[in-house]
Amino acid sequence: MFQFLKNNKLLSVSTGLLVLFSAVVFLFTQWSYQSIESLSLWVRNYFGYFYLYLGLGCVLLLLGIAISPWGTCKLGNPEEKPEHSTWAWASMLYSTGMGAGILLRAVQEPVFMQQNPPFPSNSAPEILALEFTFYQWGFTAWAFYGIFALVIGHALFIKKQKVLVSSAVPQKFKGRKRANAIDILAILTTVFGLIAAVGLGTAQITGGLNHAFNSNFGVVITLLLAVLISTIAFISVWMGVDKGIKQISKFNIAVTLLLLAFVFVNSNMGQILLSFGKASLQYLIDFIPMSLAVGKYNPGIAFLTDWTFYYWAFWLAWAPFTGIFIARISRGRTLRQMLLGVLILPSLGTFFWFSIFGTSAFEIIATWGSYNGEFADVFSSIFVFLSAYPLSGLLNGVTILLLVSFLVTSVDSAVFVLSMFTDKGNPNPDRKHRLIWSVLILFTTLALILLGYAKSDIDVLVAVQKLLIVTSLPFAFFMVFMVAVFLTGFGKGKG
Repeated sequence: MFQFLKNNKLLSVSTGLLVLFSAVVFLFTQWSYQSIESLSLWVRNYFGYFYLYLGLGCVLLLLGIAISPWGTCKLGNPEEKPEHSTWAWASMLYSTGMGAGILLRAVQEPVFMQQNPPFPSNSAPEILALEFTFYQWGFTAWAFYGIFALVIGHALFIKKQKVLVSSAVPQKFKGRKRANAIDILAILTTVFGLIAAVGLGTAQITGGLNHAFNSNFGVVITLLLAVLISTIAFISVWMGVDKGIKQISKFNIAVTLLLLAFVFVNSNMGQILLSFGKASLQYLIDFIPMSLAVGKYNPGIAFLTDWTFYYWAFWLAWAPFTGIFIARISRGRTLRQMLLGVLILPSLGTFFWFSIFGTSAFEIIATWGSYNGEFADVFSSIFVFLSAYPLSGLLNGVTILLLVSFLVTSVDSAVFVLSMFTDKGNPNPDRKHRLIWSVLILFTTLALILLGYAKSDIDVLVAVQKLLIVTSLPFAFFMVFMVAVFLTGFGKGKG
């Protein structure tokens, strides 16, 4: 194993830096937390508006390429058919790009926006709440993913280059050290994002179990859940995309649709459809001024820092790994099919999801007569919500199952991408890379959870999330450069 690491500089340097960072955080936890907090606020304060402009630019650019003659360019040979069916492709796309996040925020975020309107509006508070939630989970998030999918997909299937973030940069602009630095940053950002997602997800599952059984499960259950999720993810990634990742992703979406349908038919369906239509239309009308935060659409720097800047930085940090996975599963599709699919399909699904849970939560609050923060806890809000429905015990069980399953698809797809990176950009990486990354992710996650319980005065999981905001900044600048280089090459007919 030592010789294997020695012969693979990208893997050895990445794991070495990961171990070093972990040691620093463990030994100097308070200082590390304060440093990450300060840096993340600095990034959001000084580059938040840049992120807004970048997000809007990405949406417009992807739409422009999709409807242009370039949109007919196929990822692969001209006669190739899509490698995966639309159902399987969309399932993997959504499970990787959003997943457990929609369960965390299904009720909590729309209710927060209703109780704390981001800006004055002629719309009802409930419609504005849904509209702003759509904005933070809609086109812009997927456009960040889509930009990397576009450039990496083009490099992989048309230029026949390796599956590496550095493949987006022409050889004349990079030496080996620069290329390795780009790829190492992508690897570390993916790892940090992954362990934060698993840590937060297991915390929510533990919260759901506590709510369902009226118990007080603690760190042991959280650790066992992390082991369970990592083990299933390892089996999935070991089996590969077709036999593992694809099948679990399809299961995720099928069960999600069943949960969605159950809540929908047991709620005010007419009001949900009306709210969905109104909020979606208003989102389209207000999209550009909201994206620029101009005039009455500016909710203020404090609100933007806590919400929109945070989200944009988070989507940016996840974009390299998610975008590369989307590119990897899009062989045989045209750029138009991939880009419009990435922008529209998951956005519409997310809008309907939040419309059902958000509108139903608003009506529950109305029946209570007052609201005292019952849905304020991100970990328990969906379980509190489901207690108002028949078969709530079964629904809680399904939600916990979904949380586990979505986390599995986040881990297995990320491990697959990490393995592609360290196996010299191989689109079907050697299984020993999949094993190494699965083990590293598991032990790093366990260490993070234990550290979080040991340092009860510090929210370690939130600190790792905010670390992603810091690492998103170089990717934001890299994205601008990457797109400029890509468009220059495309414009000269090199596509």
